[in-house]
Amino acid sequence: MTAHHQLAQINISRLLFPLDGPELADFVAALDPVNALAEEADGFVWRLTDSAAGGTVRIFEDDWLIVNMSVWDDPDVLEAFVYSPGHIAVLRRRREWFSRAGEAMTALWWVPAGHRPTVAEAEQKLVELRATGPTPEVFTLRETFPAPAPGQD
Repeated sequence: MTAHHQLAQINISRLLFPLDGPELADFVAALDPVNALAEEADGFVWRLTDSAAGGTVRIFEDDWLIVNMSVWDDPDVLEAFVYSPGHIAVLRRRREWFSRAGEAMTALWWVPAGHRPTVAEAEQKLVELRATGPTPEVFTLRETFPAPAPGQD
């Protein structure tokens, strides 16, 4: 059976230090290995790269925010990756590198299979989630919604 929808996700984080500073050396060193783990994970479809975005990825016109955006088959495979040993080891250290968020920094939403979300689209989904909380249009791993039925977008 062919999936009609796939799960898009955005995760942003506010850096505590410059990305090229010594304080973030461990984080920067982990980027390629963790991205490789994601790309090899069951259910992974696509991830945004600087080259795919046409250069440096910026969101909310803020140079201190870094962006991770990807597409997966469904929430279960994304969650399996998020809590996999290779990713969780880096996730556990996030307080060393990023400020605590006072608002939603991660959003999930269904996209038609084959669609690659833009940073502008993802930014709008974060704004929507912050304004309304989880809904079938934008949600979190803690509160997911099923994919739309075929023909619904």
